Amino acid sequence: MLRIFKKTIQTRVVTTRYPQEQAIAPVGFRGEPNIDPDRCTFCGDCVDVCPAGVIQLTREKESDENILTLACDGCIFCGRCEEVCTNGAIKLTQEYELASKTRENLLLQVGGKPKVDEETEIMGQRLHSKIKNTFGRSLSIREVHAGSCNGCEVEVNALTNPIYDIERFGMHIVASPRHADMLLVTGPVSRNMELALLKTYEATPEPKLVAAMGSCACNGGIFGNTYASGGGVDKFLPVDVYIAGCPPRPQAVIFGIMMAIDKLAEKTKKK
Repeated sequence: MLRIFKKTIQTRVVTTRYPQEQAIAPVGFRGEPNIDPDRCTFCGDCVDVCPAGVIQLTREKESDENILTLACDGCIFCGRCEEVCTNGAIKLTQEYELASKTRENLLLQVGGKPKVDEETEIMGQRLHSKIKNTFGRSLSIREVHAGSCNGCEVEVNALTNPIYDIERFGMHIVASPRHADMLLVTGPVSRNMELALLKTYEATPEPKLVAAMGSCACNGGIFGNTYASGGGVDKFLPVDVYIAGCPPRPQAVIFGIMMAIDKLAEKTKKK
C-alpha cells in the first residue's frame, strides 16, 4: 500500500486538461485534410488513389468550374492524397476536432460557390467558448459495436483511463441502454447487427442522442454498402452528431459528445 501511495505522489496528475487547454497531437498524427485552392490544379490524381472513394472531382454546370470535394466523414486519413499531389495542394493537418451535427458540414470543397454556414465557422475555431465549459449535467453513454474493426473501441476504452477520465465531466459508460442518454455507435452497421441496433435504440429512454463514431459509422467507410454491411448509422437511426476519424482520438470523441450536449438540451426543452 505504501508503495502505491509513493508511486502516486511521484507520478502526480496525469489527466489531460482538455478541453480547457488544447491538446497537442503527437508527431506523425494525421488529422483533417486541408486543400489549398491556390495550388490545386484539379488534375484528379487524388481521386484515383483514394481507397475510401471520398474525393470527387465534378464540374459545375452554371459556371463551368471544376469542383473538388473531400468528405471527411468517410476519410480514413491514410495520407495517399497528400503523397500523390505533386503541387502540395493537399496536406493532412493535426486537427482532430472533427465533429458535426450534419454530414454536410464535414465536406471540404475547392472551386464553385463557397460553402459557408454558422456551424462551419464555429468548427473553424479552436474550440467554441460554450464547448470549453464543463458539462452542466451528467451523461450516461451506451457504446454499441455495430461491426467495427475494434479500432474505435480502443479509443472508447481510453476515455475512462486516468489520462482522459471522462467521469470527471459526469459522463459514464453504462451496461444497459435503459440507463443511457446517448448511444455511441461504432463501425458500419453489419447485417447481423441491424436488429440488435434497432432494439437498443428502442430501449433507450427519451430524450436520447445518437453519435456516429468513426468514418465507418458516419458513412460506411471503406466497407461501404454491401451484402454484409448496411453502411452508415444514419441509414437506420437518426444521428445527432457525426465524429469523423479512423479512429477518432479520445479528445475528438469528447469534443463530439460536448457538441451533442446542446442537442440534448434542445430535445429536453421540446419534451
